[in-house]
Amino acid sequence: MSVRRLAEEQPASFEFTPENMVWVKAQIAKYPEGRQASAVIPLLWQAQKQNQYWLPKPAIEKVAELLDMPYIRVLEIATFYTMFNLEPVGRYFIQMCGTTPCMLRGSDEIKAVLQRRVGEQRKVSADGNFAWLEVECLGACCNAPMVQINDDYYEDLTPENFEKLLDDLAAGRPVSIGSQTGRRSSEPAGKLTTLVSLYGEDGLSGPASAKTTA
Repeated sequence: MSVRRLAEEQPASFEFTPENMVWVKAQIAKYPEGRQASAVIPLLWQAQKQNQYWLPKPAIEKVAELLDMPYIRVLEIATFYTMFNLEPVGRYFIQMCGTTPCMLRGSDEIKAVLQRRVGEQRKVSADGNFAWLEVECLGACCNAPMVQINDDYYEDLTPENFEKLLDDLAAGRPVSIGSQTGRRSSEPAGKLTTLVSLYGEDGLSGPASAKTTA
């Protein structure tokens, strides 16, 4: 694993919003007295979400203060887990899956769009909207290729519909989460090709034998 360091430029301070402080106190209250440190990962995650999906040093210090933990212990956690971004990632942080199923389904073309539109990995685009990173399996292999943008999955990507997705996000237009081709969950892209004798070609009409005997 490569060394992970805090960004050189840091904000002067960090405070949870009033709404997030309510959430933070509820998380801490889940643990018995003396075990509040167990809430460290949820609190770091909420701090990251509040701060445009990256975790600055003052936020790490604030979490340590709230949990009565040594700062170095919280820093160790923040720098160990790659789910925590230690530098700015723009309004939309794109994690592109490049593992075998996505690669076989065209993730290299998605990567080419990102390199052209955004630039190199971990660099925020000139408009401040995007940064991206190639990651290992995100667990949506049936709908490959796919990306995770902030908290949401976008699947069944092509260079064309991915370009449109980026355009819509940058312009603040509504976007559809999930499949970009209208597919429901992990159903076949076309029609069923297996078990049709049991369930019919639409997968909804019940056993074919029941239809023939009705």
